Amino acid sequence: MELQSETLIEDEIAAITGYQIPSKQISWLANNGWQYTLTGARRPVVGRVYARLKLAGVKPTTTNAVAETWTLDLSRVG
Repeated sequence: MELQSETLIEDEIAAITGYQIPSKQISWLANNGWQYTLTGARRPVVGRVYARLKLAGVKPTTTNAVAETWTLDLSRVG
């Protein structure tokens, strides 16, 4: 099983936006309310968990963007 990157690859951003040109992708993302950051080469970067939530129709928040919360339980050690 191959692990996926934490961010979408260029082809995935192109598939979502319908554009290959980064400036058009940026316009689409901004016009559709997507959060993104830009690389030094002015290419948009979108988080994978964020994209999954957006595509599922869920408004991403810090609460639902966490895949799994856990705590270290040392109560049985010893």
